[in-house]
Amino acid sequence: MAHIGLFFGSFNPIHTGHLAVAQHMLNYGPFDAVWFVVSPQNPFKGNDGLLPQQLRLDMVKAAVADNPRFRAMDIEFHLPIPSYTIQTMEHLREKSENQYSIIMGADNLNRLHEWKDIEKLCSITDFHVYQRQGSGSENKMATASIHLYDTPLIDISATYIRKLMKDHRSIRYLVPDAARALLIKHGYISE
Repeated sequence: MAHIGLFFGSFNPIHTGHLAVAQHMLNYGPFDAVWFVVSPQNPFKGNDGLLPQQLRLDMVKAAVADNPRFRAMDIEFHLPIPSYTIQTMEHLREKSENQYSIIMGADNLNRLHEWKDIEKLCSITDFHVYQRQGSGSENKMATASIHLYDTPLIDISATYIRKLMKDHRSIRYLVPDAARALLIKHGYISE
């Protein structure tokens, strides 16, 4: 039985900060592997500006291909939308004996109590939380098992990258080369 860290996200697009956090979790957490779970639609976010889900998945696959302990997952593509973590966790637990934990940014802690069926989710998994620029680590869920990590603060966001793309500016070094190549191939950026 492996211990898998599930790193949920829109990955719109995946960037070097995501990869650095995932590697930090492998270095300092209890994980045998980190799975990047590409979410078709986050229930807390709109889908305005969302790149096509298959492209986001392909970018994650390309970005993690050189690390045997990373894996891109499309499990939420086959579940009802919007994507609720509890449904994904229950589906994974039905299919496998692995132990699953959630990797998330500290900015999500103050909304954890709003997650669908959060009490049930807290009873079946724990949360491994990394720092995010400008976010505290307030946990409103006393029942949640929270593990905080002193991760390097990398001030890169997908929102910033999308703004650069919209303004026809370079995203080189912010997005892994393999993912950037897909954005060029599909006409989202020119260089």
